Amino acid sequence: MSAGTFTPSPGAAPVSRMILAQTALETRMLLRNGEQLLLTVIIPALLLTLFSTVDIITVPVEEGGAQKSVDFLAPGILALAVMSTAFTGQAIATGFDRRYGVLKRLGASPLPRWALMAAKTLSVLVTEVLQIALLTVIALALGWSPHGNPLSVAALVLLGTAAFSGLGLLMAGTLKAEATLAAANLVFLLLLVGGGVIVPMDKFPEAAQTVLGLLPISALSDGLREVLQHGAALPWGDVAVLAGWAVLGLGAAGRLFRWE
Repeated sequence: MSAGTFTPSPGAAPVSRMILAQTALETRMLLRNGEQLLLTVIIPALLLTLFSTVDIITVPVEEGGAQKSVDFLAPGILALAVMSTAFTGQAIATGFDRRYGVLKRLGASPLPRWALMAAKTLSVLVTEVLQIALLTVIALALGWSPHGNPLSVAALVLLGTAAFSGLGLLMAGTLKAEATLAAANLVFLLLLVGGGVIVPMDKFPEAAQTVLGLLPISALSDGLREVLQHGAALPWGDVAVLAGWAVLGLGAAGRLFRWE
């Protein structure tokens, strides 16, 4: 007998469809979370608007004329947005998913574990696109005049996302959820101050500048500033720093991440 029209056909969906479905779910959950929305969207937007319109900091002045605050701040705030989503937000969300057994249950589903990590990464990228679009509109309204190749910007953002995602997953997969929450927020604040996002690196002692320059947030903000503010080509030194953090972070996360 031939199979009937309504004969069930049990089995897992194609992996690509499962990844897309999980990506959509992860993105909706992120956008519905008020605390994460505050961290990833509202805080960067407020910082950009406040420091661009109020004379709080002194930005470096280039040869040949005055420098608008927003031209210096916008690339750093874009880097901060990438960090807030790929590192802080992902670390906290994944840490509590692990605590409540969500990762354990998903790991027992037809969705492969690597596909779950791919879906989380895609969700981060979708959120970053929305962040960058919003912050760009705000910066342009404040008088920002970006330069440079968009492909160089995309390369830096992708490398920064990989670096921060690896560090976020490493933290979420090795620490308890409460420790991850505290540590991720503390690191966010420290890197906000010491990563060249708002405070120019030349405000720090020379010895500290050398160390701070090796941080992923410093490399990302400096790289974006070189491209968007100065119209430079792809800054290979910053690319190397971000690539190094990406390899170390993702490698350590893949080796040490605990699903339960």
